[in-house]
Amino acid sequence: MSTRDQFIRSFRGEILGTVSAQSTADEFFQNQTLRPILKLQNDLLVDVLKNYITKSKTDFYKFSLQKKLQFIENSIQRDIKFRNSLKGIILGLFTIDEYERYIQNSSDLNKRMMSMLIERLKNQVQLFELQL
Repeated sequence: MSTRDQFIRSFRGEILGTVSAQSTADEFFQNQTLRPILKLQNDLLVDVLKNYITKSKTDFYKFSLQKKLQFIENSIQRDIKFRNSLKGIILGLFTIDEYERYIQNSSDLNKRMMSMLIERLKNQVQLFELQL
């Protein structure tokens, strides 16, 4: 294992979530790789979304809670450039082995990754209030 891979694994921390003998390969990847990365990158991902909101020139801060949640979800699902930027923030912390596993099933793992990211950001919607 390379020094970079060792550093990344120790830097990210432990597996988050439950992994059992019945876990699928995707569930294992989710809990071993995606959850720790999303947790580690949370502050950056929140700031990236705040910047996206500012640049979108919408009245996001005046939206109802439901509309804010919908905006977060739609932005990540429909804006390909934005989604690819978020994906890069996550993929950059993969080890070589994880990346090789990822490219074998990238379509399903991308769906899982974006779904987890959307839920994480929606659960923190209170952080997206106008700062005076």
